[in-house]
Amino acid sequence: MKKRVFLSATALVAMSLPSLSALAQSNTFKIGLILPMTGQQASTGRQVEAGVRLYMAQNGGTVAGKKIELIVKDDTSLPDVTKRLAQELVVNDKVNVLAGFGITPSALATAPIATQSKTPEVVMAAATSSITEASPYIVRTSFTLPQVSVALADWAPKNGITKVVTLVSDYGPGIDAEKYFKERLTFNGGRVIDSLRVPLRNPDFAPFLQKVRDENPDALFVFVPSGAGAAVMKQFLERGMGKAGIRLIATGDVTDDDQLNDMGNGALGVVTSHHYSAAHPSAMNKKFVAAFGAANKGMRPNFMAVGGYDGMHVIYEALKKTKGQGGGDALLAAMKGQIFESPRGPIYIDAQTRDIVQNVYLRKVEKVDGQLYNVEFDVIKDVKDPGKSKK
Repeated sequence: MKKRVFLSATALVAMSLPSLSALAQSNTFKIGLILPMTGQQASTGRQVEAGVRLYMAQNGGTVAGKKIELIVKDDTSLPDVTKRLAQELVVNDKVNVLAGFGITPSALATAPIATQSKTPEVVMAAATSSITEASPYIVRTSFTLPQVSVALADWAPKNGITKVVTLVSDYGPGIDAEKYFKERLTFNGGRVIDSLRVPLRNPDFAPFLQKVRDENPDALFVFVPSGAGAAVMKQFLERGMGKAGIRLIATGDVTDDDQLNDMGNGALGVVTSHHYSAAHPSAMNKKFVAAFGAANKGMRPNFMAVGGYDGMHVIYEALKKTKGQGGGDALLAAMKGQIFESPRGPIYIDAQTRDIVQNVYLRKVEKVDGQLYNVEFDVIKDVKDPGKSKK
């Protein structure tokens, strides 16, 4: 088993390069979609896959003469499993593109395989700034935590919030969110009086929130991965922190569209910053939300779904541009610089960084037609990843 998992780089290249030649003759274009379909991040996998399948249903199963084959693998959010699955998809299944990746460690574990085999890796969910720097074959269609954290740090002091405690999950995206929020708030004249980090797996927020209450800041800034926001909201309300005058502000992961209605009226008024809301008022998004619900028993799409949907757009357009004949390098070149309208608004793939450039919205939880939504009230246009623009 170990031999199979830890193929050497040389063996991987030797086995994969002939496959690229063979692929040029094949009428099938294979996409290996690696996601957490079980475990703590299962909601991420469910949303991304649903977005991917909706795009395929709307745009056909054959592109540039190639039949699209989607191979879905469950990595349970364990990076060692992700790495093994990526190796198997490249070597055994001979995929043309690797895609998905629910969390940052999974995307990073695949990066060397993408580089060695020259296979484009389309990151549809993970959001640590540095991911695209781990391999020249990585393209991102999700977002970065610095993109959305800076926007909120600009908004806060203009709205009476100058003394803040930050609480983030203790891994790459959380550390990015904490760092960029603190730097920007301080620049704007505010203060972060404490920075708390909770474990990524099976976190107990209670002792951390009690500490926040004791410190009595103007607001608590939170980042937790998709699926964990409901627990934060529940415990924040149970401790009466809002009634004590402590405001909850967060990246949009906390008021995840997939879970927002289950949080109840206690979530009303929470301000977040993010790149996608199911309530985004464009005609394209309204069609997207309706089609997504119709295809998935009324499920509401969240930012993970739109990352998968747009990731498939990037792959389809690259395949069209290369007329179905391109290997990894040609596909990658065709992905760079793409500009298109997404359900989230206008986006493009920066040709230099291979990262996404997009609008970031400030939103407030409001009740619309009896349901809770993240209603946008301001927008910062064409935001590049601050993690790269500083270099």
